[in-house]
Amino acid sequence: MIRPESPITHHTPHAVVLLSGGMDSAVVVAMAREQGFAVHALSISYGQRHTSELDAAARVAHALGVVTHKTVNVDLRGIGGSALTDAAINVPAAGTAAGTIPATYVPARNTIMLSVALGWAEVIGAADIFCGVNAVDYSGYPDCRPEFIAAFQHLANLATKMGVEGAGLRVHAPLQFMGKSDIVREGMRLGVDFGLTVSCYQADADGRACGGCDACRLRAQGFDVAGVVDPTRYT
Repeated sequence: MIRPESPITHHTPHAVVLLSGGMDSAVVVAMAREQGFAVHALSISYGQRHTSELDAAARVAHALGVVTHKTVNVDLRGIGGSALTDAAINVPAAGTAAGTIPATYVPARNTIMLSVALGWAEVIGAADIFCGVNAVDYSGYPDCRPEFIAAFQHLANLATKMGVEGAGLRVHAPLQFMGKSDIVREGMRLGVDFGLTVSCYQADADGRACGGCDACRLRAQGFDVAGVVDPTRYT
């Protein structure tokens, strides 16, 4: 379980952790803290229709005792192409057929988010970046695959001062091969308050979930299989 933050010393490793406000990224923050990192949480306001997740990110950051929490604006509505950034595209209410990339895929989102995290990591001298991508429960997203994470880490070490000078940068995706029920159990072990999180792709301004989108469905299944009560509030 997460305990009060230990004093940060000259030897404490620092990490940038992408924090969306959903259950997965909340667990990743807790995991990074347990590993001894001073966590700098980064949220991205990318024009998503479910902006209440950003409010959730602030709650999670405070509850888990991060060192700093920053929100950066990168408005992807300008390019659209996703049900999460284009109001003309409906969020699907049922599961996507196997082998099909869902309408909720946001073009270049994870690449952009990791790039912003990479820039901030260089600025604060953090050699580690954490993200909550998961290839088991939602493998339809091409930028959640292990190959993508490995390729981005390679790019990070080619494209940065830290990488060129030999310090090296590491990209961690600790949930990569975990199912949603495993993530729930890990969060419970670490003392994560899932009631602070928002997972729904079209949550209302108060963070209440629709109950029908893929994110809601996968979350509910994960809690059910784990035998844990889901604190999600529905509209």
